[in-house]
Amino acid sequence: MNVKFSVELGNELPVDRPAQPHIEDLVEQTRVVRDLGFYGILFGQHYLSHPLQTLQPLPLLARVAAESGDMWIGTGILLLPLLHPVDVAEQVATLDNICNGKFIFGLGLGYEIEEFEAFEISRKTRVSRFEESLEIIKMLWTQERVTFHGKHFNIGNARPTHRPMQKPHPPIWIAANNFPAIRRAARLGAAFYASPHAHNGTLREQMAVYKEAVAGSPSPAPEDIVVLKDTFVAETDEEALATCRPFFENRYKVYEVQGQDKELPEGDRFNLPFEELAKDRFLIGSPSTVIKEIEKLHDIGFNHIVFYSQHPGVSGKAALSSYRLLGERVVPAFRS
Repeated sequence: MNVKFSVELGNELPVDRPAQPHIEDLVEQTRVVRDLGFYGILFGQHYLSHPLQTLQPLPLLARVAAESGDMWIGTGILLLPLLHPVDVAEQVATLDNICNGKFIFGLGLGYEIEEFEAFEISRKTRVSRFEESLEIIKMLWTQERVTFHGKHFNIGNARPTHRPMQKPHPPIWIAANNFPAIRRAARLGAAFYASPHAHNGTLREQMAVYKEAVAGSPSPAPEDIVVLKDTFVAETDEEALATCRPFFENRYKVYEVQGQDKELPEGDRFNLPFEELAKDRFLIGSPSTVIKEIEKLHDIGFNHIVFYSQHPGVSGKAALSSYRLLGERVVPAFRS
């Protein structure tokens, strides 16, 4: 069974905790998942995320690149509508060279109103800003001269001087919760990066939409079809659930307040008892239980699974234990 496995490391932590020890935990986790043979590591992005703080992914990736060995590194995801495409193009090109051409460029629209207000950007413009930014970034990576005049950005006869090692550019993953976003990913030739928030029934619907959109797109189909999954593994189902439940449950209450479930198709909502919320949505349990759940994802059509074990409050020690069990007793079940 040809499945890739990566890890999104937890770069969010409570605002009252010092960042530096957490960074050291992430460096140690990078070494461990590297030695366990995972395909890659990712970091996400948020701003002004009180009562949490988010360690920003690009400088963090530059730090852990020194420990990542042959793994890929990447963003899972950058909030592209909040950023300037010229800056993103050069930052990512630098990182792609730092990691010897093993960078994954993961992108999303963003959803938190507070972030858009702080950047003085209308949330209503996020789709058009996203598409303009991505078009400009690709131009800066592939053309000798760049001229672009759009609704949000204007570049006149710029001469790009710094390019990624990968040609024509790093693989692009687009996070998508709803059907229009999934069709957009296919139209833009990007990998569909499915949300951890969707239950398996929703993922089946989304996969059908993506495959139909890819079949009708002039862009070649990407190699990877990726899903991020909230994951926690322990020796028994009961131990795994008891360890992670308080933190996973609290995080999804926050997601519900933020309206994150409203980004999903109708019928997939978070105002459920935890046992019902977790069923066919999270990968929580013993290694054998998680293997069975991954087989369901592969049957849906996903060939790249990204594990996320360290929601805020989960200790570095507990997250490492989950990663070790994944690397030692789950991932090997899918190697030929």
